This record gives sequence, structure tokens and C-alpha cells, in this order.
Amino acid sequence: MIVSPIDYRYGRKEVKEIFSEEGRLKYLLMVESEISNTEAKLAIIPESAAKEISKKANIEYVKLEKVKEIESEINHDIMAMVKELSNVSGDAGKYVHLGATSNDINDTATALQLKDFLIYLEEDFSKLENTLYSLAKSHKETPMIGRTHGQHALPITFGLKVSVYLSEIMRHHERLIEAKKRILVGKFMGAVGTGAALGKKTMEVQEKLMESLGLGIEEGPTQIVNRDRYVEYVSVIAGIATSLEKFATEIRNLQRPEIDEVQEPFDQEKQVGSSTMAQKMNPVISENVCSLARIIRGFLTPMHESAILWHERDLTNSAAERFIIPYVSILIDDIMLKTNYVFSNLKVNKEKMLKNLMMNDLIMGEAYIMYLVSRGYSRQDAHEIVRKSSMEARKNQTRLIDEVRKITNLNVPEANPLDYIGNSMEIVDSILEKYQIHLKKYH
Repeated sequence: MIVSPIDYRYGRKEVKEIFSEEGRLKYLLMVESEISNTEAKLAIIPESAAKEISKKANIEYVKLEKVKEIESEINHDIMAMVKELSNVSGDAGKYVHLGATSNDINDTATALQLKDFLIYLEEDFSKLENTLYSLAKSHKETPMIGRTHGQHALPITFGLKVSVYLSEIMRHHERLIEAKKRILVGKFMGAVGTGAALGKKTMEVQEKLMESLGLGIEEGPTQIVNRDRYVEYVSVIAGIATSLEKFATEIRNLQRPEIDEVQEPFDQEKQVGSSTMAQKMNPVISENVCSLARIIRGFLTPMHESAILWHERDLTNSAAERFIIPYVSILIDDIMLKTNYVFSNLKVNKEKMLKNLMMNDLIMGEAYIMYLVSRGYSRQDAHEIVRKSSMEARKNQTRLIDEVRKITNLNVPEANPLDYIGNSMEIVDSILEKYQIHLKKYH
């Protein structure tokens, strides 16, 4: 019986395989295999035993069904895996898991899972950054109205809006890269982090083991890798999700019929917008991104709580992390791909952007303030004149410039919104240049 929508609705197959039940077993066995190989190299166990353990430490020999059967009897998942690996390894089985504790295997396997997953996530970043770069470049000069508080504010360009998103995504990418050295770490220091079982050789085993696995070392372990590392990982992922929701929310707003400036991809041949309102073209992909981003952020609290453990560790983190790590990883990949799809296929209605921009001249209030200041008015007096004039223009359904002229008795020149986009294009160019530097550094 399948319960979680992760299993049948969200996430791509390749990523879900990393975090699947069988995938998890594969990574656990990978760690056990490498422990045996490392211990053999240091003459702690016979080389022949390590070869046999490595040969059998895979899901062809250690079957998930058998491990679960053993676990149902002994109520310990890692020991169930150890027992079955020992069973299939014959005489060499007596050396399986030597000097290790469960979380030497558990946490190191998690690091390996994340290491493989981050390859996919970094590819997601590359795709989305390239898409936003192309969109910002194409619409660098496309004028539109900027909005604050949901109200018309000042002219901007659509390229500026998108370049802001690009700069934000690049920062998240940098955060992830910088955090990898703190996140991708394992341990082999036994039950309370002292490495007493193998004595002086433990440190050497741990160093060579993590080197062979391509992982960093937990320099101050207890029985576990310290959970501030997982807190950082989930926090970085939650930050990415927050930005994606922000972008998707903007698409949803700009797609509203009364605004109608953009539209996410919609298959007009077959896609159904509503079961009853057949005419609708809903922004369902962007809404899905928003919905799943909230699920990701919802794991921030249990992850923080899971870092607060008794003494050298307890099990209050265990059940929560079985949800947290796979879910945030699978879902962030899912919504990164969906966001990229939306922006890659975004319909930009330049004509409607221009129409909304030229709706009335109230948006030129700042320009008129600056003109009055240039004619000798104080900034505050100019502000009050334009404020009063805008209220009269709304009440009388007149133009702002006419009301300003009436109050000041000046022939105030009419401001053109298309000439008041400030440094929009220069800012876009600056961010596009930063992307080229980012591209060389991280891709």
C-alpha cells in the first residue's frame, strides 16, 4: 500500500532512487564494504576477508526483504543489515562492522546520498540560471510597470525583474557550494566518538575511509555526525524553496486576467483548466511550486528540533530525519525543474505590459517632484504638491500633470514613462556579467 504522494506524484525517478528503501541499503552496504577494504589495507583484518565482504556488500546478495525480516525479529535496522551481510560473507562475516557503531554507517551513508543528489541539484541550478539569463537578456529593454504594495509604482523593465531573480538564484547556488564541505562529512569513531574499539588505528581508518568515499571528516563527533550540518543543509534548501515560491507567486499574479502580462505554459490542445469552468487557463505549475515549497519549509522546525539530543545522542532525531532528508531533497529538485519549465516556456505579453504602463500618468509623480525641486521648490513642498495633485486627479478623473500645472502655475513638461526606467538596463547588464563570472566558477 502506497501512502505518500512522493511515491506516485512528485519527484523524478533518478532522485527518488537515491533515497528509496533499496537505495538506502545500497549506500549502507557501500560504507560497510569500504570499511572492510580500509581495515584490510591497514592490516586490521585479512585482505581475503575484505575481498569477500566487498563482493557480497551489495543488494544482489544482501536482499532488502531478508534484511527487513531480520529487523522484524531484532528491532534494529543497521544490525539487521550487518547480520545479513555477515551471513552471506561466510567466514569473512566475522569481520563485518568491526570497530563501527550504527551511526558510523548511517551518517556516512547519508553523506553519500547527499553527495550523489547534489550532482542533480547543481544541474538544476545550471539550467535555471541559464534560462533566467536568456530571459533577462531578451527583455532587458521591455518596459513594464513596477509595483509596490500591489499598486502601480514606477516604470521598470521585465528584464530587470528577471535579472533580480537570476542574482538571487546565483547566491543560493553559491551558498550550496560553500556549504558542501560542512554537509558532506562522515565518521568512523564508534559509540561515543572516541574510536576506542580500534585504539590508535581508528583515526587512520577514518581518514583513509573518508578519503576513499570522497567525504569530509566530522572533526568533533559524538555517536553521530553533529546535526548542525543537517540543519544547515535543510536551511539552504528551504531558502531556495522560498525564492522559487516568490518567483512562482509573481507569475501567478502577473497572469491574472486584469494584469495579463505573462502566462505560464498551457497545452491549449489538451490541458483542462477546470472540471466545470472549461474556459480557464490556471497557473497550476506555479501554484504547485508554491505548495511544495511550503512543505519543504515545514521541515525546518523538526530538523532544528532533531539537533537537540541527550548526551552523546539519543533516537529522537531518527524517525524525523527519515522524512526530512529525503523529502526536502526530492521536492527541491522537483520544483527547481518545474520553475525552469515555467520560465523556459513563459509567454510574455509585451503589448499588455506597455498598455498597463501607459494606463495613466500618476506613476510619474516622482518625476514631477524632481522637476519642481529643479525649479526651486523644497523637496517636501514638491512632494506635498504632487500628493495633493494626485488626489485631485483621482477625484476628477484628470491627468496628474494638469493638476500639478494648475497648483503651481508652471508649464511643467510632460514626463514619459518610457524615458523613466532609470538604470534598469545597466543593472541588467551588471547581473548578466556576474552570471558569466559565476558560470566560469561554478559550472
